[in-house]
Amino acid sequence: MTQALDEIGAALLAAARKAGADAADALAVRGTSVAIDVRQGKLEQAERSESVDIGLRVLVGRRQACVSSSDTRPETLAIMAERAVAMAREAPEDAFAGLAEPDQVATDWDIAALELADPAAEPAPDALMRDALEAEAAAAAVRGVSQVQSAGAAYGAQEVWLAATNGFAGGYRRTDRSLSCVAIAGSGTGMERDYDGDMRIFQSDLRPAGEIGRIAGMRAVERLSPRKPKTGAYPVLFDERIASSLVGHLAAAINGSAIARGSSWLRDALGEEVLPRGMSLIEDPHRPRVGGSRPFDAEGLATRVRALVDDGVLTGWTLDLATGRKLGMPSTANATRGTSAPPSPSNWNLTLTQGTASREDLIRDMGTGLLVTSMIGSTINPNTGDYSRGASGFWVEKGQIAYPVNECTIAGNLREMLMRLIPANDARPWLSRVVPSLLVEGMTLAGE
Repeated sequence: MTQALDEIGAALLAAARKAGADAADALAVRGTSVAIDVRQGKLEQAERSESVDIGLRVLVGRRQACVSSSDTRPETLAIMAERAVAMAREAPEDAFAGLAEPDQVATDWDIAALELADPAAEPAPDALMRDALEAEAAAAAVRGVSQVQSAGAAYGAQEVWLAATNGFAGGYRRTDRSLSCVAIAGSGTGMERDYDGDMRIFQSDLRPAGEIGRIAGMRAVERLSPRKPKTGAYPVLFDERIASSLVGHLAAAINGSAIARGSSWLRDALGEEVLPRGMSLIEDPHRPRVGGSRPFDAEGLATRVRALVDDGVLTGWTLDLATGRKLGMPSTANATRGTSAPPSPSNWNLTLTQGTASREDLIRDMGTGLLVTSMIGSTINPNTGDYSRGASGFWVEKGQIAYPVNECTIAGNLREMLMRLIPANDARPWLSRVVPSLLVEGMTLAGE
């Protein structure tokens, strides 16, 4: 008989108290995943996994320790608690460790409004295989595609339960359905590869398999016969597929952990402009049918909508309880954690203000420059924001795409780059990071 996660959580807390913990929280996660991969019209790999993972964090005074397991037997829970308490007693004191106060925790939320789980039945393996085969066939049918490297479909379901000795207890279920395809064009040393894919909470929202395969094939063919661009200073347009990486660098720089360490290029920028006027970065953990949505964070605090950047101005940091205490600020309810580690701050769903121009408009207006569609490697100085990455994409001349390019490096400083952003209007609204294509003028490009 399957044991309920709330029962496991309660048993962990009881074991922690019995072992001598002053406070504790318990996380229990039950997951199911099914993945199908095909190659050359045949099944290549099929995987299914079911698991329960549990984690216990105990506090003895200001000393804390975490333990985890996949064994939920009562005797294992008792051993976990005893070991965690013994570890905590030997750990160094942490003045900032501790649970939320009882009046801080969430007490009411509407799980149904978030639509985190598809009520439809788990798809059968043969249904996943059909999708993967359809995507592979569509990619292979594109003229110029020499082979399909991989095509796969997957489904996952997860139940989460969090409970703590401060009185908080709550959980939710989420699902995801994904489909991807990687196509190769050309032959020998002239081969090029590209991909397409989609992941949604609701199976009915997933893009058609044939469309995903066809786009993967077309993208691979478009990359054939690349050249190296000329070295110089040019405008660079980050395609929507990769533009969210710039927002990711901004989010990392305002993470409370980096700020508390003093290792962020935005550590002194609170209240200053970090984006052009008129642009905001909004965090909304309550968007329906989006993977980053959740009713409460990993410390039981109610999540909320907030502006990280408002009309270009940086308004605050991303904090959990511990980093907030270090900085003398309240938590922003951004704690995340796994079963084997204490909480740390992280962002949920982010949306960057879109522009009015299309990507094609920005290509037309940029004159001569680089449209980046993929990047490799990363050299980011966390203290200065100096930025350098390998890139490939398409060279633009006189406002039109001229030819594919690769083996080049784009460089700049993130603080300066973000202040020169010009957004397009092509962001995909169902993603956790809704970020359009972004034009950055005057970047350094190293090619031939």
